[in-house]
Amino acid sequence: MRSDIPPLSEVRRITQKKRDAWWTVLLVDPVATPLVRLTARTRITPNQITWGALLLGLGSAACFAMGDWRWLVAGAVVYHLSFILDCMDGKTARLTGTGSVFGAWLDYIFDRVRVMFCAVALMAGQYQRTEDIRYVWLAAAVIFLDGLRYINSLEIFKTRHTMRKQIKGRIRAARRAENQVELAFMEDLLRDNPEADVEQDLRRAHGETVGTVSEPHAVPSTAPATGTVQAAAGGVAGPGTYAASDRAEPAEEQLSEQVGEQDRETARSRRPVIDLHQEFRHRFPWYLRMRSFLLRHRIRTHLISGIEFQMGVFIVGPLLDQVLAVTLVSGVLLLVFELAIVYKLLLSTRDFARTIDAFDREAPAVETLPHVTEAPQGEASPAVVA
Repeated sequence: MRSDIPPLSEVRRITQKKRDAWWTVLLVDPVATPLVRLTARTRITPNQITWGALLLGLGSAACFAMGDWRWLVAGAVVYHLSFILDCMDGKTARLTGTGSVFGAWLDYIFDRVRVMFCAVALMAGQYQRTEDIRYVWLAAAVIFLDGLRYINSLEIFKTRHTMRKQIKGRIRAARRAENQVELAFMEDLLRDNPEADVEQDLRRAHGETVGTVSEPHAVPSTAPATGTVQAAAGGVAGPGTYAASDRAEPAEEQLSEQVGEQDRETARSRRPVIDLHQEFRHRFPWYLRMRSFLLRHRIRTHLISGIEFQMGVFIVGPLLDQVLAVTLVSGVLLLVFELAIVYKLLLSTRDFARTIDAFDREAPAVETLPHVTEAPQGEASPAVVA
């Protein structure tokens, strides 16, 4: 039995994600995290927990297949327990350092198997109970939407990775030409330092000047940039390009306490920061307020994801004995949020195209320019915006 398990507060810091589904944050983490701390003292492995989650999921499907409302309630409770175990395997892996690539694959596949069995069993039980043919189609719809959600997530990830890879290639070429520093992406800085992100979003939402951030089609500015996000010092810069620079001393101390020495050094560096969500933030300024509020509670803005969809179908619907209605509502809400993500990706690709175009326009000029010296410590650089 291990005895080097840290206290619960440290376990929370290690195992809990900075942003997660609201169902997980509110209804799962308060139970799963203490259980993970206890489990870490034993010889139980993350893969064994994954198998346990699958077995409970199959038990939930058996309850659903009975059709009666009492069995529906039992199935909903067992499914929630299955989901708690499903969250515990990853947390245990992070806490004990026993995770593996195969374990991640196993977790993903077992999740899909559990959803498929529970969907078929739930709708088959309701069809046997009511002889309503709509439940047959509903089973197919649940499996389809669950698969669509994860396929869409994978493809969006690949698209964003491709855009980032191309931008990094252009930046490396510019760096070789004029000895420019590495770049960072705005979404990475916001994800790694959520508290600073909240502060920045709130200031933007109140109309305060946090940094020089232009609209997508604004005229290039030569005014000095101040605040937490500044323009890149020299080099090729595209739309939504800033530089992560030094803050005032009190803010720097707060930053070091929040994200540690490594992120502090990152914030000190004067790296160009590419923001591929600039147009989305410009079109929907209210999003910043909502995002900041949810972020304080570790809740991501994707309010109806695959997790909430599953909980609606396999927990809320059975508990209310309203499987048909709740499943339809959950499916519609899932599609709405997926379409919103696709729309956000569309705007991001436009920012990407403008950034690449700016690189192409500036590249000839860079070849004729002398080496640009970085602004002195504490001084702002000219704003380079599109």
